[in-house]
Amino acid sequence: MSVTLLEKYLPPQSLPYLKDWFGSHRIHIKITRGRSTKLGDYRKMQDGSHQITLNSTLQPHLFFFVLSHELAHLIAFDRFAGRITAHGTEWKKIFGEMLQDSISVYAEDLQPIIFRFSQSPKASFMASPELVRYFHIEDYEDESSYVDDLGLQDRFIYRKKTYIIEQKLKKNYICVELETGKKYIFKPLARVQKIS
Repeated sequence: MSVTLLEKYLPPQSLPYLKDWFGSHRIHIKITRGRSTKLGDYRKMQDGSHQITLNSTLQPHLFFFVLSHELAHLIAFDRFAGRITAHGTEWKKIFGEMLQDSISVYAEDLQPIIFRFSQSPKASFMASPELVRYFHIEDYEDESSYVDDLGLQDRFIYRKKTYIIEQKLKKNYICVELETGKKYIFKPLARVQKIS
């Protein structure tokens, strides 16, 4: 697939970076329906070519971010002849450099978040609360909130059950289901319905 065929999925000014990163590699890009389990995927094929799959439902800046992530795998495996781990030191260095080099492609309010992420890239987009909040904020026009936005003793509904926030741990929250008294651990970015 020619990199220019991706233009409708991408933010403006991103093609020069992609052309540089694609180089002379034979890359097959597959645009898939939205998958809930992953945003993109990289594979080196037996014939020496490369395959990258990307969700078609991603916002342009997120599409570029995920494509950069997957291309960093290709570049790292190529540069180090495949003798590295998928999200190891070599990949982190390359992906971080790619993010910093292309930071001007991102929206002005997203640039500081991308820069901070580039300092120590994580294997998963979901490991960055800042990125998750930025890209998912528009997906929720209802009255839902993140658990992280609630206070201790606040009540909320999650999957038709009512909970109260009992304690904040280092990253997560201990919440008690009111009907049974059982305690559960909630991630800070769990979407819940706050009870006033």
